[in-house]
Amino acid sequence: MADMLKNGMSWLESQRKKHLASQVLYRRDGASVPITATIGKTVFKIEDEYGRIVHYESRDYLISTADLVLDGETVLPERGDEIIDEDGFVYEVMAPANEPEWRYSDTHRQTLRIHTKHTRKE
Repeated sequence: MADMLKNGMSWLESQRKKHLASQVLYRRDGASVPITATIGKTVFKIEDEYGRIVHYESRDYLISTADLVLDGETVLPERGDEIIDEDGFVYEVMAPANEPEWRYSDTHRQTLRIHTKHTRKE
């Protein structure tokens, strides 16, 4: 029997890429790949050394796991990778206070949610 939820999630992922996304360039060291990504955000609430809660907002990129191919190999995001948007703004893959830099956005691991911070403009 077909997995209806997995099929439905695949269809939703194709619709996200088709209607809610733009082209970005994903770069690691000398390798890069153009990827269709949806922009989102995550608000982290981190307690500082004085017990205060600090809010940190990251710009997130949602991409299909299968699309992240560098040098012919499917990879996962790493801290320090860069995403360059269509306006030339560079976002570095990172997250605050030992939080993970990325996570799967669905139970079938079809979509990655990558946390970033703006670092410069090219």
